[in-house]
Amino acid sequence: MARAQGLALAFTVAIALAMALAVAPGAQAARTALIERYVAIAGAPAPGAARYDRVFAYQVGARRARTVVVLVPGFLGGAGTIAPVARDIAARLPATQVWVVDRREQALEDQRGFARRSASAAYDYYFGGKYRRVRGLDVPYASEWGLAVQLADLRRVVLAARKGGRRVVLGGHSLGASTALAYAAWDFAGRPGYRDISGLVLIDGGLLGTFASADAARARRELDEMRRGQVFEDVLGLGVPELAGIFVQTAGLYALRAPDVPAKLQPLVPAAFRPAFTVTNEALVGYAFDRDTSPPGFEFVRVRAGRLAAAGDPRPWVSGERTPIERLVRAMAATKPDFIEWYFPRRLRLDVDAANDLRMTAAAKILGLRLRWARRVDVPLYAYQTDLTGGRVLRGARRFVAISRVRRYRFVDDPAASHLDPVVGDPRSNRFLKTVVPFLRELERTRR
Repeated sequence: MARAQGLALAFTVAIALAMALAVAPGAQAARTALIERYVAIAGAPAPGAARYDRVFAYQVGARRARTVVVLVPGFLGGAGTIAPVARDIAARLPATQVWVVDRREQALEDQRGFARRSASAAYDYYFGGKYRRVRGLDVPYASEWGLAVQLADLRRVVLAARKGGRRVVLGGHSLGASTALAYAAWDFAGRPGYRDISGLVLIDGGLLGTFASADAARARRELDEMRRGQVFEDVLGLGVPELAGIFVQTAGLYALRAPDVPAKLQPLVPAAFRPAFTVTNEALVGYAFDRDTSPPGFEFVRVRAGRLAAAGDPRPWVSGERTPIERLVRAMAATKPDFIEWYFPRRLRLDVDAANDLRMTAAAKILGLRLRWARRVDVPLYAYQTDLTGGRVLRGARRFVAISRVRRYRFVDDPAASHLDPVVGDPRSNRFLKTVVPFLRELERTRR
């Protein structure tokens, strides 16, 4: 994404693949027309300039799909976090497309430094202070980009996916799973969200106690803060919200282009992410994201990717476990889709927390949520959990089954995985992939 004006245009990069991806066991091997592209989709009218009434989708799979699986990234996540497993799912379901959504705030990012795909060019552009920053006071309307705006945008994506009579399965990762569940219970001008979809896929996320909740006092306090300019999440606490995204993409590009040389960003990253000795570009990524070395408070970006070598100058990374470091690096270094969202609206996180009870609590009313149909939801449900929440993902999913009309469900507990492993992990050992594909294949055989 180069300029906001450019993002107002639909950019589609279509890749025609001559050979079909490997089909599922038992299916007839055949050549299949496939797509892989990144497109803009008209969003709903919302506060702010009309050029931001647009979202984006990474689309992969069968050109003549009968089913579209729409997936929403989690907290700070871009579509690039889910793109690896999206390709894996599409490879195993020859009649399916997977669409991974990028939210409207992606259009705020100045991605020009990554246009040349050069790590040194990106370093000079961003760490030389040449990029265009976006401050909360520059875009005060982003304080209103909460759950209502996201779900209105997401409904445009779902309706586009339904064209031609295709069925849609809606899901997401982490906060994106919470969003999908809220969509099912949402009231869209009298129409329940669940009527648009044929199933739900929750990847290590959800509501009903899965994550935090928000009461009326928190809603009022944070709304006031946001409307005074504190619009975006600042996970590094440096007063520059976009730095997390810039670090991640630049580190990924260095690790992709020069994995074995001393880490260029090591002197610049916050101390919690900095080893006490010199490491390679690849090892700096592993150290920051691996379960055993990632600092407290960053569990939401962890993988099980191996370990630092016992010796070396610079110290390299020894890949292994659930997510090979090379696979993580490729995802981090990608653009269109990007791995991380630079400007994540605080309002969205607040609204999702206020949606925790899936009913119109005092906080939900203050924030203008429309959670009216949870007890009527009757679509099949899949829920998967890692080590992140200590079992709260599946407890929340069971509570949802208990209050709703869901009768077909599958729950998968995978405590040997960390939070990003199901979306970027090696397909040969990815338990999420191995269990969600049969669930989706069964949905293909049923009608709704």
